[in-house]
Amino acid sequence: QVQLVESGGGLVQPGGSLRLSCAASGSIVSINTMGWYRQAPGRQRELVATITSSSSTNYADSVKGRFTISKDNAANTVYLQMNSLKPEDTAVYYCNAHLVTGSDRRSYRSLEVWGHGTLVTVSS
Repeated sequence: QVQLVESGGGLVQPGGSLRLSCAASGSIVSINTMGWYRQAPGRQRELVATITSSSSTNYADSVKGRFTISKDNAANTVYLQMNSLKPEDTAVYYCNAHLVTGSDRRSYRSLEVWGHGTLVTVSS
């Protein structure tokens, strides 16, 4: 039983900043990777950024230099700092995690979990 809850979305002007948060909760043994994806109306869901347990990061070309992904291991939380926002960044942003769950060692299993999304609107 694991869930991801995103927060921090909202309306921001072009050039502005926003920070998204995603907190994982439940029977979590370890988190291998957490990331952010986004989906704009009429478009495919796309990867925005990911971060591994060793803090290796990966970004989509469209956000490099503007977005920064980070995490707080103790809080099982991942963040996305979004700067210099553009109207094309408007989308529902989804948190994703690849983790190991289970209440006992013999019940451990790998799992991919998605949050329900938070809307980011960049408009003047």
